[in-house]
Amino acid sequence: MKRIGIFGSTGSIGRSTLDVLARHPARYRVEVLVAHGRVEALFEQVRQFRPAVVGLVDVKRRDELLSRLEELPAAERPELVVGQEAVDGLAGSEALDVVVAAIVGTAGLQSTWNALHAGKRVLLANKESLVAAGELMMDVARRSGAELLPVDSEHNAIFQCLPAAPGDRCTDPAEVESIVLTASGGPFRDWPADRFSFITPEQACAHPNWSMGRKISVDSATMMNKGLEVIEAARLFRIDADRIEVVVHPESVIHSMVRFVDGSVLAELGEPDMRTPIAHALAWPERVASGVRPLDFHALNGLHFERPDFARFPALRLAFDALRAGGAAPLVINAANEVAVAAFLEGRLSFPGIAAATEATLDAMTAAGRTAAPGSIDAVLTLDAEVRSWTADWCRSAKLTAGG
Repeated sequence: MKRIGIFGSTGSIGRSTLDVLARHPARYRVEVLVAHGRVEALFEQVRQFRPAVVGLVDVKRRDELLSRLEELPAAERPELVVGQEAVDGLAGSEALDVVVAAIVGTAGLQSTWNALHAGKRVLLANKESLVAAGELMMDVARRSGAELLPVDSEHNAIFQCLPAAPGDRCTDPAEVESIVLTASGGPFRDWPADRFSFITPEQACAHPNWSMGRKISVDSATMMNKGLEVIEAARLFRIDADRIEVVVHPESVIHSMVRFVDGSVLAELGEPDMRTPIAHALAWPERVASGVRPLDFHALNGLHFERPDFARFPALRLAFDALRAGGAAPLVINAANEVAVAAFLEGRLSFPGIAAATEATLDAMTAAGRTAAPGSIDAVLTLDAEVRSWTADWCRSAKLTAGG
C-alpha cells in the first residue's frame, strides 16, 4: 500500500486526487493532508480519509481546526502541524511514498523541493516550481533518485507519448522532432482585442472546459498558463524552445502531442478531467480506474486547431522570450504574473495590465542585471520576493483598471 501526502488538498487538484484515491482503498492510504486555511473543507477530508497528520499553513486558524478535530474519537485524531515551515517539512517525511504537489504558485516551491530531496515520487501539479527553479529541481531529483511525474494534463499527455520518464533522455533530436502543447484558447479566444480592457474577474474565471481555481483560470484566459507550461515542458523533457509548439484546440480532447522525425504524431486523448492524469501518475507504470467517463467519439462534432495569437495574448510570447533568455527570466515572469493576477482579481488592474506588468518587470530586472540563474532555493526565494515587490509597486502606480 502506497502512503500518500497531498499538499494543497482542498484545491481542485487535491480534491480530484482524493476522488481517485477513494476508488482504490486497498492500494493507497492518505497519510498527510495539507491546506492553507480552508478549515471546514480540510476537516471534512480528515473525517473521510483519516490521515495520520494534518498540516495547516494559516496559524491564525489553528484553534478553529483543533476545535473541529476534537469532534473525532480520540484514537482517530491526526497530529496537527501548523505554519509554513513546519508544513513544508512534512513533504520529506519517511512516512510518505508519494507526494502530490498541488499548492498553487511559489508557495509550493519549498515543499516540492523537500519531497524531491527525500527521493519521493512527486506528482507535480505546481508548475511554478519548475518555472522558478527548474534546473535546481531537476538536479536534486536526479541526485536523490526521486520520480518527478507531471499531473498537468498537457505534460502528462506528452509523458504518455514519449518512450521514457521525465528527466530521462526522452527527447533525443534523432527521434523527436517537437512536442506540441494544446491550449483551449480560454474564454476570450474569439474576443476582439479592443474589448479586453473591459474584462471582469468573473468573466476571466469562467473557463469553457476545465474546472480550476481562480488564479489558474485567469492564467488560462491570458494564455500565461500555456506559457508557463512551455517552460515546464522544456525542463521536464530536456528540450529547447524551438522544438516546442503551441496549438489552440478549443475542444480540449487532445491534451498534447509529440511529433517524431519519421512523420508520426502521437497524441493522448480523453475527456477534459484532471482525474485521468492524476490516476496515470499515481499508478505508473500500471493503470488504474480514475472515474472519468470514456471518450465518446460519436458525440464529437469535430476537432479544430488554430495558431495562437501572440499579439492578442502577449503573455504567451513573454514566456517563450523568458525561456530563450534563460537564467532567472522564467522566475521573474512567474512572480510578476502572480502579483499582477492578484491585482486584477482585486479590481486594481485591468486584464491587459497583467501582461503589461509582467513585461515591465522583466525589462526592469533584465536592465538591473537581476536575471542570473539563482544557485540555491534560498536565492530563488530572495529574488522571487524582490520581483514581487517591484511588480506590486508598478501595479499601484500604473492605474490600469478595468475599462481603462
